[in-house]
Amino acid sequence: MSSDKDDRQRHLPAGRKAQLAAYVAEAGQVTVGELAERFGVSIDTVRRDLDQLSADGALVRTYGGAVSLSTVSRTDRAVDQRLTEQEKEKDRIGALAADLVQDGSTIMINGGTTTLAVARKLGQHRDLTVATNNLLVPGALPPTAIRDIYVFGGAVRALTLATIGPVSFRANNGADLDITCDLAIIGVGAVSADAGFTTSNIAEAAMMQEMISRAGRVAVVADSTKFGRRLFAQVSELGAADYLITDSAPPADLQEALTAGDVEVITPAGLPRPR
Repeated sequence: MSSDKDDRQRHLPAGRKAQLAAYVAEAGQVTVGELAERFGVSIDTVRRDLDQLSADGALVRTYGGAVSLSTVSRTDRAVDQRLTEQEKEKDRIGALAADLVQDGSTIMINGGTTTLAVARKLGQHRDLTVATNNLLVPGALPPTAIRDIYVFGGAVRALTLATIGPVSFRANNGADLDITCDLAIIGVGAVSADAGFTTSNIAEAAMMQEMISRAGRVAVVADSTKFGRRLFAQVSELGAADYLITDSAPPADLQEALTAGDVEVITPAGLPRPR
């Protein structure tokens, strides 16, 4: 296709949509603003195009942009695959997060392999109460550390081996119990300055939001491969967390946004811990 024809086609809805879909497939993930600038149209026009392409199954609409289908398939992998990825980084993150846990406290832990690494590092603790939707966590918790373990009910998402449902338990009379925790340890799929913390599944995002709302303190755990990315469902703005525990210092724009949100970044020894 000639450059003149290419330029003309950008102003035709069908041609623009085709080019937009091709660009998203090549880039992997994009923002609405980036697409508006690239194709010389308004943000509202890009949003309509993305909504239509998402409905057509050509891409996946996200908070503030879109991701390609191939990116989603790489992101939303089965738990047995993710257990072997970034193992050393997750191990370091798990140890750092465990340092935030106080003996005798109550903690909530969501699904994911990074939060599983935290559970494995609690061996030096005692008298903990743990509530989780992560079906791998109960078996990973050191028995000497635990007073009580509770697993949230609901449907089981086989891909992540986590339950999907309300963050609640019921008394014998059927009434919901009011539950809170001292610390929520939340693993997320992506962290970005503009979209905050995001994940790939709406139901999991809703559970994570509710865990955060019931916690005295919130520690988000994410390795550095999650930086600068956004996924389908927003969990929260950055400022909802008290801590971001990761394996390396965030890039400048993300660090600036975390500082503005009063989020403490905790990294392994020898790396900065800005406030």
